[in-house]
This record gives sequence, structure tokens and C-alpha cells, in this order.
Amino acid sequence: MAQNITKSVKEMVASANEEIKTIATKDAIKLIDSDDHVIVDLRDIRELKRTGKIPGAFSCPRGMLEFWIDPASPYHKEIFNQDKTYVFYCASAWRSALSAKTAQDMGLNPVAHIEGGFSAWEKANAPIEQVE
Repeated sequence: MAQNITKSVKEMVASANEEIKTIATKDAIKLIDSDDHVIVDLRDIRELKRTGKIPGAFSCPRGMLEFWIDPASPYHKEIFNQDKTYVFYCASAWRSALSAKTAQDMGLNPVAHIEGGFSAWEKANAPIEQVE
């Protein structure tokens, strides 16, 4: 018997976007060297190697986000324990919307995500750092 999915991923992303802050690419570009922000790349390593990343972005695979945020987790990363704004992005802003909502629900604050994700970043001819 087929599963009866009652909420689509598009609905989940739309719902998340109603509750989180979205930053336009042109504004996110200004944050590259900001000491008050941590830019978090949620894409997997294959994506980073293929396309590069935002200069200085911290790589956090989407599957580890909750574990790295939670200070009680054995996988906690200290980068998520700072008084800064966390700006998430992925390829097209779907994973980042869900991630920003999850991080916000966990108590990480303030958080945001980049409108259009890395695809929009590339279209804007914004700086890209290669990943090896």
C-alpha cells in the first residue's frame, strides 16, 4: 500500500519561510567579512567540491545540523555557541529554509537564510571560494 503523505515539502518550506528571516543575495554579499555573522553552508561535500562555496562559510552537512547545534550532543560544534547571527544557505533555499526554522525552534537566535541559495549567489556573480 502506498504511503499517504499529508504535507508536501513545498508546503513545509513555505511554512518555514513564514517564520524565518530571509536575506537577499545582495545583502548577504555584504556579510562575507562580518564578525557578527556565521554563514553556514548546508550542502554536502560533493556539492561544495563541484561548485565551491561562499568565502569563509562554515560547512555543516544538513544531516548533522541539530547534533552540531545542541550543546548536550556529543557532536556539538562550538561555532554554534556564539553571540552571532547564523545565516544558512543551500543550493536553492529549500534546505536552508527548513534548517533555519529548525535552528530557530531549537533556540539558536538570530537566524536567517539566503534567498535563492547558492544558485542565486552564482547568478549574482558573487565571490566563490573553491573547495578541494
